[in-house]
Amino acid sequence: MGMSKYDRLLHILNLLRSRRTLNAQKLAEECQVTERSIYRDIISLSEANVPIYYDNGYKLASSNFLPPLNLSFEEYSCLRLALESSPLARAGDKGDLLRQVCAKIDAGLSEAVRDRRKTALDVAHIEIESTQARQRVAQYYSVIENAISDQNCLEVEYLTIEHGLTKRKVEPYFIIFRRHAFYFVAFCRLRKEFRTFRIDRVKKLKPTQQRFARKRGICAADYFADSWQLYQGAPVKVVVCFKGRAARIVTTSCHHLKEKVESIGEDEVLYRVTVNGTEEIKRWILGYGDEAEVLEPDSLRQELHAIGRHLARIHKD
Repeated sequence: MGMSKYDRLLHILNLLRSRRTLNAQKLAEECQVTERSIYRDIISLSEANVPIYYDNGYKLASSNFLPPLNLSFEEYSCLRLALESSPLARAGDKGDLLRQVCAKIDAGLSEAVRDRRKTALDVAHIEIESTQARQRVAQYYSVIENAISDQNCLEVEYLTIEHGLTKRKVEPYFIIFRRHAFYFVAFCRLRKEFRTFRIDRVKKLKPTQQRFARKRGICAADYFADSWQLYQGAPVKVVVCFKGRAARIVTTSCHHLKEKVESIGEDEVLYRVTVNGTEEIKRWILGYGDEAEVLEPDSLRQELHAIGRHLARIHKD
């Protein structure tokens, strides 16, 4: 079902404010309607005194006609907190852009919200990363972003957990924020496969003039779809029985987009999910102690059995 005419008119206005070469065909594609509908919409906007003109595409003569943002004080506070708490606020140039966005939001507030803001208590934004991590992100974020846009290889000195400091050349594809940190995904020419690099573990980063051709089918939306959090691996079906407090926690929160939770008794549930590799989900299951029992796969069950025996031995009175 398509958007309503009101929503479509607002969408057209936003498109015209951000792009300069939109004709009726492109607007129709963006709004998923016919060109005839777009012409009627342009007439409706013009009749509402919106200054639209055509010059190699529809354009706005001015944006000063737009009214103040129709935000309540609570909505404004929530939006401002979300922007200031965004990890991008500590990402170099992106942090500057977010501050510009906040300034534009402030400039478009109604008088009532502006007056209330003067006497309201400040709400601190949420700190996620350490100072050192923020400095690394600010130092390297724009370099990686430019390399992605230009399809240029990067020379990286990277501190791995398994092997310590390594040097490699990589082909960067995208930057993503997961598990309280920034990562970039790149094809590693050293390992001959795609790898995920945590930006604050990068020790040195040097752009090169060597171009690379992007491989198809690699995008941020799908790359981690079947990972528990970050790790890649062969798909594994995991079934866990949770009891007591653990069952209540699992029932009332989402831990994976493809999970299935089935109640099988009072404070007892079966949890099913297919993930790429079991290393990360194993750590999650261990956090629930004796309230979680792995039923499948048997290999994961045996791993936890071995860990339990080891813990019993080293914690023996």
